[in-house]
Amino acid sequence: MNGASREALAAARERLDALTDSTSVDAGSLAEELAAVTALLHREVSLRRVLTDPAQPGESKADLAQRLLGTQLSGNTADLVAGMVRSRWSQPRDLVDALEELADLADLTAAQKAGALDTVEDELFRFGRIVSANNELRAALTDRKATAPAKSGLLHSLLGRKANATTERLVARLVNAPRGRSLEAGLQSLSKLAAERRNRMVAVVTSAVPLSDVQKQRLGAGLAKLYGRTMHLNLDVDPSVLGGIRVQVGDELINGSLADRLEDASRRLAG
Repeated sequence: MNGASREALAAARERLDALTDSTSVDAGSLAEELAAVTALLHREVSLRRVLTDPAQPGESKADLAQRLLGTQLSGNTADLVAGMVRSRWSQPRDLVDALEELADLADLTAAQKAGALDTVEDELFRFGRIVSANNELRAALTDRKATAPAKSGLLHSLLGRKANATTERLVARLVNAPRGRSLEAGLQSLSKLAAERRNRMVAVVTSAVPLSDVQKQRLGAGLAKLYGRTMHLNLDVDPSVLGGIRVQVGDELINGSLADRLEDASRRLAG
């Protein structure tokens, strides 16, 4: 992707992260619904074009998506899709590619929450090696004449009870809906997403006033350098912080607020 589509995808991924960081959101169900929307828009070319038509206002396209899909999706998924439709895309296919990527990321997030992301990443890598070394298996999984149930059955015989359910689900989607990709390229893409997700950390940032874009970029870059990983910022505004910011990464709390410094000074004076 390039240009507008790259920016739209980045914004959609941020919204997905904000959703899946919440413990009340079922990332697995979100992935299933996003995959269903991907299949629908891949199949319905005219609808895909309408929803990405640059001549139409973003709000009108979002309203149309809500009317068509809102009754079939959860509120979170419908809002996420509406937000994507509201964005500008360089070409219609990019929207479908982005939806597919978000579905995969949601599944990987579900695995991460279950403590299984490392396992899924390893299984995707190993399955890719097996496919590359076995022409007969590759031919069976990419046979255009074979039905989806037949391919899914073959995959289940290979992965069922041997691999994580998320691994089997991701590979099954790829095999049944390759959308022009080779099986090896699709598996490599999934492995890359899994590695990216594994290296992502979340920082909860509380400030007295909203941070500017420049401040967010500098803070994110500084934390990424400090921890050696990509850092996602969950931002919160709390006037009681008084000044500065408070950052929490996992169990580690970085106190940089004026209120914290005053409280610390008071404790030292009292002691």
